[in-house]
Amino acid sequence: MAMPPAEKVIVVDANPSKNGHGDKFDDLPVADETSHQIGVDPWYQVAFVLTTGVNSAYVLGYSGSLMVPLGWVGGSVGLLLAAAVSMYANSLLGRLHLLGGKRHIRYRDLAGHIYGPKMYKITWAMQYVNLFMINTGFIIIAGQALKALYLLISTDGAMKLPYCIAVSGFVCALFAFGIPYLSALRIWLGFSTIFSLTYIFAACVLSLKDGFRSPPRDYSIQGEPSSRVFTTIGAAASLVFAYNTGMLPEIQATVQAPVVKNIEKALWFQFTAGSVPLYAIIVIGYWAYGNQTTTYLLNNVTGPVWIKAVANLAAFLQTVIALHIFASPMYEYLDTRFGSKVGGPFAMHNVIFRVGVRGGYLAVNTLMAAALPFLGDFMSLTGALSTFPLTFVLANHMYLVANRQRLSSLQKSWHWLNIVFFTVLSITAAVAALRLIARDSKTYHIFADV
Repeated sequence: MAMPPAEKVIVVDANPSKNGHGDKFDDLPVADETSHQIGVDPWYQVAFVLTTGVNSAYVLGYSGSLMVPLGWVGGSVGLLLAAAVSMYANSLLGRLHLLGGKRHIRYRDLAGHIYGPKMYKITWAMQYVNLFMINTGFIIIAGQALKALYLLISTDGAMKLPYCIAVSGFVCALFAFGIPYLSALRIWLGFSTIFSLTYIFAACVLSLKDGFRSPPRDYSIQGEPSSRVFTTIGAAASLVFAYNTGMLPEIQATVQAPVVKNIEKALWFQFTAGSVPLYAIIVIGYWAYGNQTTTYLLNNVTGPVWIKAVANLAAFLQTVIALHIFASPMYEYLDTRFGSKVGGPFAMHNVIFRVGVRGGYLAVNTLMAAALPFLGDFMSLTGALSTFPLTFVLANHMYLVANRQRLSSLQKSWHWLNIVFFTVLSITAAVAALRLIARDSKTYHIFADV
């Protein structure tokens, strides 16, 4: 696909006082065709999509993967700083949606419009890695929840983690067959919110009970100084992973006009009210168990079996819905590139197509999850390889290129500072994450029952 050269890029600002046109620009054509619905969702539905990602079952691992290696001060300050820079970077990205007289409904379309076809391919590759790793992590979490649920019912140990991961992947595939595109989630987002609040509330209440009944906890950061450096850098990558999807243009593509103002409303909701459950479970979990907090908090808590069972089941079901959100860019690509343009989404030949291509994609995800079920390491590596470059490096540089005629020298310097800082952080975080994976691979064998 031919891309316009960077010199022809113009910015269409969402503020009518700046461009004199206002919301009529939201009727602009899209940069490339798609077989999925776009521009039909109210801002609050998009806000729930973003909040579903933030409060997914990944939150059950943040007390152990973020606070344990960073401690109270580093973890608390890091969470607030990561939220601030993530909100800023995503806002920059959202303002570029109407660039050059077209709606850019995919991250790679936007990058290709600004930089050219080579960057279009590179961005798609980075985003694919990002979403593949996130989805692999979701299947690991679903497997952990299913195994924890099984152990509450039976102690024979017959259901190992790899088996639970296989079942989780199969259920995720069944859900993917029935939901044709992102906008079709609708009522499922409500169920997702209920599931999220269920396991977060249960984990918080049981953790508080344990914390008040337990002796003083140890909050010191464990490990040798050399290893602590790597775990700290890896935790920093996980911090930004917690807030960012790596697919904001694809989510913004579903929102109704005015698209820039509405995505900013959704982002404000995500980073304010939508993040309260995230903060609650991270802080309470770490307070209750100190540096003994695991990367799946429901393994720490004690209490009535039925409450723990409901919490684990809710975590499993929410993960199935959340994975569909993060897999939707790949589904959209496969449906648009290879799918039939004839008939509705539930025509038999379209359903069979989804079973084949989505089932194959999730089979690969499931195999990877079962082979290397190290959740904390996956979060760190994903943050390093793709979340940092996509959300912070590219967002700042694209905004800089698109607005280079309007930005002051000080503003340009600010964006370059962000670009250099997050590039360096991305490289060091990738090294740290690979080191952690190599370490854990020596401790556990492939297809380990961790």
